[in-house]
Amino acid sequence: MIPPPRRPGRYAVALVCLGNICRSPMADVVLQQRLLEAGLADRVTVASAGTADWHVGKPMDPRAAATLDAHGFDPTRHRARHSTPTWLADFDLVLAMDADNLADLGGGSERVMLFRDLDPDGPGAVPDPYYGGDDGFEEVLAMVERTTAVLVREIGGALAP
Repeated sequence: MIPPPRRPGRYAVALVCLGNICRSPMADVVLQQRLLEAGLADRVTVASAGTADWHVGKPMDPRAAATLDAHGFDPTRHRARHSTPTWLADFDLVLAMDADNLADLGGGSERVMLFRDLDPDGPGAVPDPYYGGDDGFEEVLAMVERTTAVLVREIGGALAP
């Protein structure tokens, strides 16, 4: 389901949304925690970025951070970044949060796909909660948790001898 690693024994995943303050950083924090719990963190690089540069250097949206914190995740280290064209070559897998983000990355390919292509509840967009209420951030976290479980399992399989 995911492409093989470019370097044996290592895997690199990039998570991309529009501004890198809501969806992709939530996925980044959850994925890093789940990889740590699975004993894979030392072999997997995870990064997130936005296709727009509006928020570069800023922390996560306070509502996203509060949602993560309420569920036992540490959102404090995140600072927004901007994706660059080299990301497509630097990462084994680039996961976009919605079709617009995917288009901004140049479209889908073997190594570039939608995050929810791995969601056991079915593919689709991770909706942008920025203009909504707190329940939108809870919805995003639920999607991220489901999809991350599959992603960790897939990465573990890709790194198995």
